[in-house]
Amino acid sequence: MSDDNQTASEADLEGAIDAATEAVSVQSAEFGEIDGAAVGAGNPIGMDALLEVPVRVTVRIGRASLELGDLVKLGPGSLVPLDREAHEPADVLVNGKVIARGEVVTIDNTYGIRITSVENEGA
Repeated sequence: MSDDNQTASEADLEGAIDAATEAVSVQSAEFGEIDGAAVGAGNPIGMDALLEVPVRVTVRIGRASLELGDLVKLGPGSLVPLDREAHEPADVLVNGKVIARGEVVTIDNTYGIRITSVENEGA
């Protein structure tokens, strides 16, 4: 290949690269620091507002594993043994996580739970 052909090829290649570079233009923007006063016109969410958020609390007194054949046989008066003894505390769960344990009590005509221990956050 002659030097003229090689130089023309290099020039064509450089021209194609320049055209592709111009076609793909990347812009960047710089953002300043966020000013706390500029976040919004309203007040920031404080702990008081979060304390008003309702959460679903579940009390689990035990679990049982049954075969499907045994499950379909259940009816009024059937007994299902649970994996806990009667004196063991029930679990108090929030979002599926145990947060406390307690004993089941009756309050008027409804059941309740008396908290006997609260789980550590690190546990």
